Amino acid sequence: MRWGTRLLLAVVCGVAVASVYAGQPVLGPMGRDLGVPVGSLGWFVAAGQLGYLAGLALLVPLGDMLDRRRLIAGHLVLVAVGMAITAAAPGAWAAFAGLAVAGVFAVVVQTAVAYTASVSPPAERGRNLGVVTSGVVIGILGARVVAGVLADVWGWRSIYLVLAVLAGVLALLTLALLPADVRPGAARYGEVLRSFAGLFGRPLFLSRGLIAFFLFASFGTLWSGMALPLAGAPWHLSEAQIGLFGVAGLAGALGAARSGRWGDAGHARRVTGAALVLLLGSWAAIGQLSWSLPLLVIGVIVLDFAVQAVHVSNQHTLTTAYADRTSTTIGAYMVFYSLGSASGAAATTALYGAFGWTGPTVLGAALTLGALAIWAFSGVPTRENVEPEKVLC
Repeated sequence: MRWGTRLLLAVVCGVAVASVYAGQPVLGPMGRDLGVPVGSLGWFVAAGQLGYLAGLALLVPLGDMLDRRRLIAGHLVLVAVGMAITAAAPGAWAAFAGLAVAGVFAVVVQTAVAYTASVSPPAERGRNLGVVTSGVVIGILGARVVAGVLADVWGWRSIYLVLAVLAGVLALLTLALLPADVRPGAARYGEVLRSFAGLFGRPLFLSRGLIAFFLFASFGTLWSGMALPLAGAPWHLSEAQIGLFGVAGLAGALGAARSGRWGDAGHARRVTGAALVLLLGSWAAIGQLSWSLPLLVIGVIVLDFAVQAVHVSNQHTLTTAYADRTSTTIGAYMVFYSLGSASGAAATTALYGAFGWTGPTVLGAALTLGALAIWAFSGVPTRENVEPEKVLC
């Protein structure tokens, strides 16, 4: 795969996932403008995540049937529509609807990842996945920086307007620059959906999926709740200043890009275990937010390094094991991601309202322990490069 193709797919991933996460640093202003109480602010994120969940089950498997280039372009257009609805929302109901629509079609990320895995030679799959999925991290974390600046200058609605324009432009670039990816002799939609459901009974798939659930619930706990204490006493940071914490997270996550190469070398399981230990340690630093911003920054860097390392290792393992159904496999795996992220986002604002920052901190650490327990006791074989014909549905 050429560098330009990897870059385009990484940008597609970044913009699409930003449509789900860009509101996190501005939850307070959104809630005040649209009349949503503090305890319910997490639903601005959860609405997109629940839409994402529906898209994973219903849309991502289409990548194993149809031209992925056209799917990517079409989904980007509909992400733009959802963002436009959110930008123009007269009330909370319209914002929730727009975010849900964008979330449904933000699963273009998984189509792009599956496209990358399917066209990559086995020896380069991990490296290419590392580059393309880095776009996801840039979208999740970089969007916070840009969103904070835009919110300070033009208000929170400008964030979604900019994302709508970017998604539309990328749809055109995708059609112009990506080669066609027709699926000759592909299975019917019903067969693909049955294959999707069947994956949940596979031990390798289920263990990696459950790790992803706890991993991204912990991730969502930090990033959906952190803006609230930073905006309050004793820090009183602006939206732009809060958004800058995304730079720390971005540095950590990009530092884990090499985890794809470690997967190519057969070390995916060891990388997962080590990264989860680091994730648990990061919560000890993040828990000091009320008195130390430097410790918070260190915790954010370590947390995002660990999350990205585990995520790339998971995808490398699963696309190797289920090589003839990459779209279906990635879509099914990301169900766990979506459920985890939505659960973390919804729970952290409620816990913060009841217990302050201690509540989300304890939750994040407990979720990490859950992921470590699955990793330790799942019985995933040390040799991760399972022969595809032995595990396919």
